[in-house]
Amino acid sequence: MSRRKAREFAFKVLFQVDQVDADPHRAFRYLLQDNSLADKDRVFSWDLIMGCLAHLEQIDSKISHYARDWSLNRMSAIDRNIIRVAGYEVMFYEQSEPVVAIDEALEIAKKYSDETSVAFINAILDKMLGESR
Repeated sequence: MSRRKAREFAFKVLFQVDQVDADPHRAFRYLLQDNSLADKDRVFSWDLIMGCLAHLEQIDSKISHYARDWSLNRMSAIDRNIIRVAGYEVMFYEQSEPVVAIDEALEIAKKYSDETSVAFINAILDKMLGESR
């Protein structure tokens, strides 16, 4: 459960960066003020945030490729950032288990988005996973 919380933190930070151009360090520190994360989960979450931001162009390119009828700007910001975090894990994070990352993304989507979004997110991430194998 703590890895999910770390992924959820990463999603929330990326959402803030996406929506209001927030500084990721400040956004992360702010989340940590009211919520605790074990040290290993804090490191994992920060790795996801920084890795996703470092590879954002490549991740967004894949999202755009697989979401043919949806431009990134037209896509829900919640969905876009959930896909970005899991997409980073699938495409770049070597210590990750991509299937677990996708399952966790779907659980986060169930919490923050709606039912149709869960299927949409799953379809894109499954295609990313298929390509990365």
